[in-house]
Amino acid sequence: MKKKGFLALMVVAMVVFLAGCGGSSKEEGGESSVLNAGAGDNATELSYWTFVELHGQHFEKMLEKWNAANPDRQIKLNVTVMPYDDMHNKLSIAVQTGVGAPDIADIELGKFPDFLAGTPQLEPLNDVAEPYKGTVVQSQLDLYSKEGNIYGLSTHVGATVAFYNTEILEQAGVDYKTIVTWDDFKKAGMQVYEKTGKYMGTADTSAIWQESLLLAQQGSDLTDDAGNPKVNSPEMVKALTMLKDLQDNNVISTIAGGQPDTEEAYGEFNSGNYATAFMPLWQMSRYTNYMADLQGKIAIAPLPVFEKGMPRSYGGGGTGTVVTKTAKDVQLAKDFIAYAKLSLDANIEIWNTLGFDPINMSVWDMKDVTHNPENQFVKYFVNNPFDVLNEIKEEIQLIKSTSASPTINNVLCTVTLNEIFEDGKDVQKALDDAQAQIEQELK
Repeated sequence: MKKKGFLALMVVAMVVFLAGCGGSSKEEGGESSVLNAGAGDNATELSYWTFVELHGQHFEKMLEKWNAANPDRQIKLNVTVMPYDDMHNKLSIAVQTGVGAPDIADIELGKFPDFLAGTPQLEPLNDVAEPYKGTVVQSQLDLYSKEGNIYGLSTHVGATVAFYNTEILEQAGVDYKTIVTWDDFKKAGMQVYEKTGKYMGTADTSAIWQESLLLAQQGSDLTDDAGNPKVNSPEMVKALTMLKDLQDNNVISTIAGGQPDTEEAYGEFNSGNYATAFMPLWQMSRYTNYMADLQGKIAIAPLPVFEKGMPRSYGGGGTGTVVTKTAKDVQLAKDFIAYAKLSLDANIEIWNTLGFDPINMSVWDMKDVTHNPENQFVKYFVNNPFDVLNEIKEEIQLIKSTSASPTINNVLCTVTLNEIFEDGKDVQKALDDAQAQIEQELK
């Protein structure tokens, strides 16, 4: 079932950055740190697993506010950051066996269907989400639900936009505001390469942001209405044929790390080797944290489209924060994550601290918040992100997450995209092979 418009937004991650938050220790496969946040001796210590190191600034602020407002229900949070695969694999084993699971955890959107299979070993969150219905985008709740139960809470919309390095474009005589279609992007990119020797963008091999946004603007998806894979659809062939043509014309090129949201790629962008990234808005925090040299150079704009009038964004990425069945204090954990992720105060802080597009879209119209000249993101970028968000908010599309999504993502990101962009394999052949492999693995 296709959902369109801003009510069909995807969700993005609740992630943790462990700076200045109490003691730190190495655990097997990850690093653990305790957020005390003003908690007293009688506070309940809850454990939290995540896989991305960049959100504890917000989490600590909300924990401080929670502890101040709830002196009889104070929390110390023991946060462990692990590599993506390690965390999801360990969490899967822990919830299945009922041994060793954290109280709270992040589960990435593509992995979430695995944790909903059979009887979910996660606590329903309906009771704590109910007070916020009508103030947060409903699809943010629907995306992590099964049979009427909500199992995960999201942090932001993840509207996908174009990030343009205006310094490189100006050197080539290109105005990013004139880029409306992919043909415009191609012409601009050929000019950039000719004038500067730099690439306009990336040919991603380890993520499917680009394929997803190109499918979404065509009204298509990676799966059919029943959730079955269709990665060799005409729309997918059109998308990858266009990207391959851009690569063949030196407009885009593969990048270290395989996609813009990797440590290796941050260095490439920071060095000015690529002019454009097509990423969800949460990539803003990567710029401010890892690409300081680009401050004042990056402009945000709607995505190019095949034809003018097509939708210019989709909700990219997603992470649901969950409470496990074995949590030490289930209700306390549920109440806290709802407060930290769904409240209006939390959504304002999510923007102020992290630069994420909040799921409570009333924040989008709070100019005193979104256009605060002291905000680090307002200072960093050439233009205000919310001017772009409000321009495209009715155009943000959805790519579904189904039980087939983990397999689709794995095959495309470990085999197919490398075959196309590194080995030069025929697009149709590569996608037909991918479809066959995915179907075989799903049997």
